[in-house]
Amino acid sequence: MSEVDWSDLQLFFHVATEGGLAGAAAITGASAPTIGRRMLALERAMGRTLFIRSQQGYRLAPDGVVLLDHVRTIRRTTADITRWHGDAFALPIVSIAGDIWVMDFIAENTRALRGPADSFRLCCKHFPAGEDLTYRHGMIGLFHSAPKSGNVAVRKSVTVAYAVYRAADLAFEADLPWVSIGTEVAVSDAEKWVFRNHEPQIHTWTNAPAVLARLIAGGAGRGVLPAFVGDAMPALVREGSPIEDLGHPLWLAVNDDDRHRPEMRLALDRLAGLFKRHEDRFAGRLAGEEQPSVRAAARS
Repeated sequence: MSEVDWSDLQLFFHVATEGGLAGAAAITGASAPTIGRRMLALERAMGRTLFIRSQQGYRLAPDGVVLLDHVRTIRRTTADITRWHGDAFALPIVSIAGDIWVMDFIAENTRALRGPADSFRLCCKHFPAGEDLTYRHGMIGLFHSAPKSGNVAVRKSVTVAYAVYRAADLAFEADLPWVSIGTEVAVSDAEKWVFRNHEPQIHTWTNAPAVLARLIAGGAGRGVLPAFVGDAMPALVREGSPIEDLGHPLWLAVNDDDRHRPEMRLALDRLAGLFKRHEDRFAGRLAGEEQPSVRAAARS
């Protein structure tokens, strides 16, 4: 038996449910003679009699009843697949992109950015240094400096501070070596600071910035981290105050064509509010009394 064409099965469905060629023609737009020829071809292809033809129309033969049940099942499955496929693309996407540290913070706080009832999907991305938003739509970029190119709208956010950290169990250890980001991947001033200031004392380095905090916590030495990262890790203690020369504002930027889209405006406002609520954390302002980390550094 040759393979059956799905379009012929769809025509069969309309002939069977309408009871004849005229009704099927009205629904499909094909002519009655054309549909009649295709039903004959379908019967020959299947080797079965599907209709009992008469002046009153087309009545289903026993094999036609069986085929109609199969076609109805296929149509239900096809409709389910269509709905499933449509649901995946029904909601617009809002992307948020930044460096590895800021995106870790975003990942921890996605519930503040998107709720179950919100009519957009959220995508969190790593945004390599040097990238811009010129040809990117639906994205909120988080930058260390205000973008100077591209058709973008920019909003200044919190100040990001950086400080030196060491493992908590080495709080009073003197003469710790340094841990750094490798020069082949270091881009920002913070990533280059240890090499610029303590290169002879570097005993460990990594080309994966996400590993840096774990190396420090593991006791490999002291290193520079964003204060909002280091202060939040119980395994680390800070050496003194933030490094003044490394602090910078965090800038939120969107393509100017996107900023009036409701989902983008909502996400941008929520993102700005989230950073504002954690302003002290990003600035490295420790809550309460002077913490042991600061006192330990003072003694070393």
